Amino acid sequence: MTPRLDLIGLVVSDMAASLAFYRRLGLQVPEGAGSEPHVEVVLPGGVRIAWDTEDVVRSFDPGWRRPEGGHRVELAFRCGSAAAVDAVYEELLAAGYQGYLKPWDAVWGQRYAVVLDPDGSGVSLFADTAAPRV
Repeated sequence: MTPRLDLIGLVVSDMAASLAFYRRLGLQVPEGAGSEPHVEVVLPGGVRIAWDTEDVVRSFDPGWRRPEGGHRVELAFRCGSAAAVDAVYEELLAAGYQGYLKPWDAVWGQRYAVVLDPDGSGVSLFADTAAPRV
């Protein structure tokens, strides 16, 4: 059997803060899940996303340490239009989240921006704009 991607796992320092951020991006996370040490949600298409607290990870990997010095994994959220990229970016900044790369028209034909989730991981926002300019 060929392996297939089934789950994307995120290790978080503050479950409630992380879930609140991803709810703002449209993920259907159950209310009250912020106090749980492990949370899973099935995404459209069947792939799951899961959040585990640092304590959960250390329970089975005592040597685990929080990564430092840059983004290790980046999730990307498609927006409906270039204007929506700008609007979502501004909404997240207004809610207190940190921008990393302001929206711009990328040479590969997308409106693109990056915000940081509560653990400092980059989260891309993008929408197709035109054919790539290469």
